[in-house]
Amino acid sequence: QVQLVESGGGLVQAGGSLRLSCVASGSFFSFNLMGWYRQAPEKQRELVATITYGGSTNYADSVKGRFTVSRDNAKKTVDLQMNSLKPEDTAVYYCYYAGGRGYWGQGTQVTVSS
Repeated sequence: QVQLVESGGGLVQAGGSLRLSCVASGSFFSFNLMGWYRQAPEKQRELVATITYGGSTNYADSVKGRFTVSRDNAKKTVDLQMNSLKPEDTAVYYCYYAGGRGYWGQGTQVTVSS
């Protein structure tokens, strides 16, 4: 079992920044993919960004140039720096760990006001 705990969500005005953090515990192996997904009201969960053990990243087109994903394998953490936030970024953001059957955090709310 792997536990993922997110933090850092909140309310911010458009154009502002937030940093999300996720820390893993349990049967965690750093060589697996980690990342962030989000789900807005009445929409499907969608990929935001992923990062491999070696630091290769992948971003949704909608966040490229604004969001940056990073990880610290020793600390078992993955972060998401979100800049130039837009109202359409409003969603619950979930940390994801691809090991085993795949694991999700409980989610953290990000609300961007216009």
